[in-house]
Amino acid sequence: MQSSDRSVPDTPVLQMSGIAKRFGGIRALKGVDLEVRAGEVMALLGENGAGKSTLMNILAGVLPPDAGRIEVGGEERRFASPSDAQAAGVAMIHQELDLVPGASVTDNLFLGAEKRRLGLLDRRGMERETKELLAEVGIRISPSRHVGTMRVGEQQMVAIAKALRLDARILVMDEPTSALSETEVTRLFEIIPGLRRRGVAVVFISHRMDEIAQIADRGTVMRDGENAGTFDVVTTRPAEVIRMMIGKPLDQVYPDRAEPEADVRLRLRGLRLDGGVDISRSEPNGIDLEVRRGEVLGLAGLLGAGRSELLEAVFGLGGGRLRGDVELDGEPVRIRSPRDAMAHGIGFVPEDRRAAGLNMHATVGANIAISVLERLATLGWRSRSKERRAVTRAIEALRIKTGSQDTIVRTLSGGNQQKVVFGRNMLREPRVLLLDEPTRGVDVGAKSEIYRLLAELSADDVSVVMASSELPELIGACDRIAVLREGRVVEVVAARAATEESLLAAAGMEHREPARVGAGGAEQSGAGGAERAGPKGAGERATTNDRDETGETQ
Repeated sequence: MQSSDRSVPDTPVLQMSGIAKRFGGIRALKGVDLEVRAGEVMALLGENGAGKSTLMNILAGVLPPDAGRIEVGGEERRFASPSDAQAAGVAMIHQELDLVPGASVTDNLFLGAEKRRLGLLDRRGMERETKELLAEVGIRISPSRHVGTMRVGEQQMVAIAKALRLDARILVMDEPTSALSETEVTRLFEIIPGLRRRGVAVVFISHRMDEIAQIADRGTVMRDGENAGTFDVVTTRPAEVIRMMIGKPLDQVYPDRAEPEADVRLRLRGLRLDGGVDISRSEPNGIDLEVRRGEVLGLAGLLGAGRSELLEAVFGLGGGRLRGDVELDGEPVRIRSPRDAMAHGIGFVPEDRRAAGLNMHATVGANIAISVLERLATLGWRSRSKERRAVTRAIEALRIKTGSQDTIVRTLSGGNQQKVVFGRNMLREPRVLLLDEPTRGVDVGAKSEIYRLLAELSADDVSVVMASSELPELIGACDRIAVLREGRVVEVVAARAATEESLLAAAGMEHREPARVGAGGAEQSGAGGAERAGPKGAGERATTNDRDETGETQ
């Protein structure tokens, strides 16, 4: 990935051998091996469902293995509970933090291990130690503050402080940056060198190749419950890592697509939102744009350029504020609401699928069918049989991995949740599909499936407009790319002629290489990471790797 003079310790602190686990008829783990050294950051990669979390839950004592051996510090261990694992020096920071929101920071850090003095609770001593631990992780908050009043990033630091209090020799971080801002990610990564110096072994689960390039020493890839390979971060090309993850060469991530038709499907002229003198600079402000039939048009731009706002305006979320001309297949249309947009054959997949795209407590079938209930009704009466047949077709066409259409959607992986949102739109047979960050938060295998879907939509003459902060994705998945700046289109280029540098320059920002946090905490430049101030800017991370070398990143 990138060169570095860092030295990696040779002493294994953790060895997991032949770990197997079955859930009913499903073999989740098929004899997995994992070795991590003291003071090392080991990245654990794989698609959703590859078995990463199952393996780590076994290590943390949450699940018992069906077979295999675990050694910590050269001694075989069997963990019947998380407390057993913690006693052996294993701490895990789950993606859903296991802190008590209604309790103070001190109470969370000492929960179940309270200090006592002369038989009484030593509140002063616990608060003093809490302050020391919080200072060590670089966060300044009151020990008496309730965790529920804190930002996610602050809660993450409290969870790390709790692991340090347990004197953990092995610290597992499961997608620790998924809900953090840029500043909070930087703070988290600044803690890593200190953990190294203490000899703590860190297992870092992440989908983000830029993060792995920045902090990890080695990586272990899992695929379908098995080891797919272990690699050295410094010397291994990301393309090879992705091949291990998805089981196929990188050049197959972006499928070939047919050349789009010359006919214009969607034409925007002078599109803007009427907001008076207080209009936001990110809102459409005189957008002229054409999308051809069967074309995938990408939207690039920095944070605040207006990509999401443009998609929302075309979908009618601007309401009566929308001004300008909108034409579909040469016919003028009036769009003042999402209902208008859908009636004209425009679909929308929002950026935040959990908050705006899905009912997380409903079934897969209910989420897919809800947009076409009136079409599937018989004489005004709801037809359950028609709904189930339609949902079955969508599940099969999109290859949604679910036990049944009655599965609650929140139990699916991020990639399959996104496919459910696609399925809802596909049942309406749209002419235009608007996508806002369609691959955010999904693994590389699910991304490959989404790119396949885009190619199939193109072949069916559906026009796609896709906003993405991942420049390699726009270059690889689109026919043309429109660059936005302050609510206006400043350039439209053929994707095959675009480079990340040219897109960033058009967006108003020069490309620069990222810094890597080495073993001693010093920054080192390299080519394997991502531009931290990339297309989304502060607070949101985006990749800017060279597509010829890395192709798809996340």
